[in-house]
Amino acid sequence: MESFGLNDSQTNWNGGQRITLNAGDTATCTTLRPGQIYGIFLYNSAGNDNNVDVNVVWSNSKAPVKILVPGTTANAGLASMGFVSGSDTQTISISISSGSGNGQVEAWLGSVSMPINTSGLTNNVLQANGEQYQFNKYSRYFAVPPSKWMNLTIVSKITQFISCQFREANATVFVVNETSNGLLTGQVTSIGPTASEPGAVTIIPTQIQSVSNNLQGDGSQWVWMDADSVQDSSSASISLQSL
Repeated sequence: MESFGLNDSQTNWNGGQRITLNAGDTATCTTLRPGQIYGIFLYNSAGNDNNVDVNVVWSNSKAPVKILVPGTTANAGLASMGFVSGSDTQTISISISSGSGNGQVEAWLGSVSMPINTSGLTNNVLQANGEQYQFNKYSRYFAVPPSKWMNLTIVSKITQFISCQFREANATVFVVNETSNGLLTGQVTSIGPTASEPGAVTIIPTQIQSVSNNLQGDGSQWVWMDADSVQDSSSASISLQSL
């Protein structure tokens, strides 16, 4: 299996790049910006059905936050996501405890500016032409919509397809074809006071095979990232249309 992390147990994560963490490993980012919300994308990549706890340290005065990343035997699970604001901390670190056996996760950071290092991801402009573009697991799309109304549409035939939209201090989690049980407990975790404020992280579910959301550009950047597995993303698409 190809790894995008470092062999050392301490990884410089300032680029927000796609990395692989094993038991005993730690990755640290020290470049979070005030006024911007960041998503920590975590996939269980151990190839077994053992759950993995990822520790997120964001404050010297607060206890680490644990995010559960469910196991999967075919690297087919959904992402677990943690959201943190650069207004609360400039530095975060993620780690897997050394006692986690063969625990392993893939991780990267998402925001309007992250990852700076897009190794292991596809990073493309989302053209506002209404065309449907493939929205696979490792996709990141970005756009700077003009000051007019636009329509975003995400389509998936798979149950519970999940993706995330970033806009400076806000994140929106889209859930297409939501199940009756909704999101799994711990699948979306807000970390720190700013990310926990109402409106900082919004979840928009639909019970149909698409979600449509109108947005109004203002010259700032918007970003969309997949938070689902390879198999669940095989038929997913994203489109942006000028209204």
